[in-house]
Amino acid sequence: MAGHPQPRRPAGPPRILPLLLLLLSAAAIIPRGDGQNLVTEDVTVVEGEVATISCRVKNSDDSVIQLLNPNRQTIYFRDFRPLKDSRFQLVNFSNSELRVSLTNVSISDEGRYFCQLYTDPPQEIYTTITVLVPPRNLVIDIQKETAVEGEEIELNCTAMASRPATNIRWFKGNKELTGKSEVEQWSDMYTVTSQLVLKVGREDDGVPVICLVDHPAVKDLQTQRYLEVMYKPQVRVSQNYPVQGLTREGEPLELTCTAFGKPQPTDMRWLRVDDEMPQHVVVSGSNLLISNLNKTDNGTYRCEASNAVGKSHADYMLFVYDPPTTIPPPTTTTTTTTTIPTTITDSRAGEEGAIRSVDHAVVGGVVAVVVFAMLCLLIILGRYFARHKGTYFTHEAKGADDAADADTAIINAEGGQNNSEEKKEYFI
Repeated sequence: MAGHPQPRRPAGPPRILPLLLLLLSAAAIIPRGDGQNLVTEDVTVVEGEVATISCRVKNSDDSVIQLLNPNRQTIYFRDFRPLKDSRFQLVNFSNSELRVSLTNVSISDEGRYFCQLYTDPPQEIYTTITVLVPPRNLVIDIQKETAVEGEEIELNCTAMASRPATNIRWFKGNKELTGKSEVEQWSDMYTVTSQLVLKVGREDDGVPVICLVDHPAVKDLQTQRYLEVMYKPQVRVSQNYPVQGLTREGEPLELTCTAFGKPQPTDMRWLRVDDEMPQHVVVSGSNLLISNLNKTDNGTYRCEASNAVGKSHADYMLFVYDPPTTIPPPTTTTTTTTTIPTTITDSRAGEEGAIRSVDHAVVGGVVAVVVFAMLCLLIILGRYFARHKGTYFTHEAKGADDAADADTAIINAEGGQNNSEEKKEYFI
């Protein structure tokens, strides 16, 4: 009724939405501080995995902590989640930490997330979420499935839709090779194609060529293709008989030709270089046989093999030597049979007799030298005595030659004898 005061509404609980709007508006005008009391770390996560954001307070004073997304929308206010995104889950809440997980991360989740602390003045710090995307597909395209030795082939390896761009490495077996890469960007994704030009040889047949991805979001991602290389035959000639030794006149000779190639050689033949093949030579498949060698067989023998790629050959140079010299047989059989066992049985006795004969010869030689030396000494002494004796007689007769008569000669002779005795005594 008019004039009566209207009844007052009972006081109810405060509305949450206006309070959140007030806080959000306050957060929007909070100046960016240095976050001196807040700690957080940047997060790098692979697409589809879980990212964990942590806002930590170094010195807690029971101030309010909240987490905002890149659009400045509140994800968590204390332990309350206003944002209706069930991928965000509270991991831990206390006065010193607010930790939130984000599951099934996608590229759209990448950006800066803000930690705010309502102090006086307010503090804020941000963490960055970086999302990695591994290559969606890895494919090697080869220019030719089958190549011929000496050719250059082109291989291309493509890594599609990765973030960041992929680094592609090439390997042939265990050896790393260098390719040329091109990068194409589609929106936030990158497609990389690497080209490798390779000159192949017969040693590359069956060797894997590996394309390996070097990317932070993936490990050991690679693909490979095996090379198939065609090559002409490789031919080799080997001597079966004689196994060792010279090829002599009158003896046999056997040669074998082996050939390997891809495809396997089907045509193989023997020929003689610069001459006709002798009529007595027998060729059977890959073998060549000469049963009785002679000097007219000298020359170069060639084995040729061919396949779809080409033809190759190997040569064998034959030189026939003279037959070995033989010792004529003994005249009688009896002498032969008795000599052989005697020689084998008495080999040591013959050696000892030979040694004794050598010792006797040495002794005899020494005795002969001593006797010869003694004879030479006697001859020298004889000549010496003979010369001094002639001088004695010459002086003894010298007085008689100079005397005028016989008496004088006798006197001179006596004097000469006295002198001779003196000389004789001196000589003795």
